[in-house]
Amino acid sequence: MGRTTVLAAGTAGLLLAAISCGTLTRHAVVLPEVPGAHYVGSSACEDCHDDLCRSFKTADHARLIAKGKNGLDGGCESCHGPASLHVDSGGDVKPPYSFSAGRPQAQSLSGRYPLETARAIENVCFQCHMDVRGQFNLPNHHPVMEGRMTCVQCHPPHKGIAHAGGSTKLMAQEENCQQCHAEQKGVYVFEHEAMNEGCTACHTPHGSVNPKLLTERNATLCLKCHFQQVKNGSILIGGVPHESFLRSGTCWSAGCHEAVHGSRVSPSLRF
Repeated sequence: MGRTTVLAAGTAGLLLAAISCGTLTRHAVVLPEVPGAHYVGSSACEDCHDDLCRSFKTADHARLIAKGKNGLDGGCESCHGPASLHVDSGGDVKPPYSFSAGRPQAQSLSGRYPLETARAIENVCFQCHMDVRGQFNLPNHHPVMEGRMTCVQCHPPHKGIAHAGGSTKLMAQEENCQQCHAEQKGVYVFEHEAMNEGCTACHTPHGSVNPKLLTERNATLCLKCHFQQVKNGSILIGGVPHESFLRSGTCWSAGCHEAVHGSRVSPSLRF
């Protein structure tokens, strides 16, 4: 095979890879309809919101496009709704979903169409993330549905990945949780090794049927890592007989391993 052929093949391979990667990073969505307004595309937002749009190009939601022959880059409008009235009025008419500090208003600022409820931010998110809506309806959940938290506290929508921590950010994912749950941070002399896996090793972030948003109930959670063994009629966990302890309750509620995140005095995380 000649050098020219090899170069041509290599170039074609790189081009195919670029096209494939570019294709895989786009997600087609069905955008919600709002009476009296139509979609204009994210490029129309750049005229007035240049700084925000420049950062938004790195955001997860910037990859959203509308399907069909009239398909367009619907990143901004996938959350804020069709912006034709907003653009045509030079900004005097707000987009259908226009959010301000604190809880959003219960009706659109243009007065043309009502929003669903006073928790408009969550309703906009739930249009695509319906599974998360279900999780927030479970018995134990973060207080988003009650209006004491919003989705964007943990999932910034305008820049980078839609998680406040993790990825290339200097802040680890669990540090986002510790902004509210600072008492779990430590520093501990004896840290629970599960802390190295992050909060979601034991807790589900949106909602759970279990107390404290645990992924499993009772000792089942602990036994995912601390395997039990039956030997000579005795239940061994970590090589220690536990049958008498297990009759008293779970690993922490029985008063044995109460320092579930870490301890300053006990390597067994007892207190």
